[in-house]
Amino acid sequence: MLSQLMQQFELASQKYALANGIERDPDWYLLKLQEEVGEVTQAWNRLSGRGRRKGKTAEEMRQDLSDETADLLGHVLLLAHNSGLDLEASIQRKWRFEPAI
Repeated sequence: MLSQLMQQFELASQKYALANGIERDPDWYLLKLQEEVGEVTQAWNRLSGRGRRKGKTAEEMRQDLSDETADLLGHVLLLAHNSGLDLEASIQRKWRFEPAI
């Protein structure tokens, strides 16, 4: 189930990298993941009153947090895909349930 989602993120990432001249070497996956963690943190800080609102409404800030969280999820899946990780087996082992995604 997750493997299909990984493939979708992989295809989208390939298109983005080609369009923007980005080389996705092994380090890129981890560096992008770290960048996205920072962006989620920034969005959370804004929403929770710990950062500048930049003129955004509460709903816009919630949307930013949702968008950045989606980016973070995508980059987790890209890292797993590029590294050949079996996230479904790890979820079953670590969280003790079968992912339905």
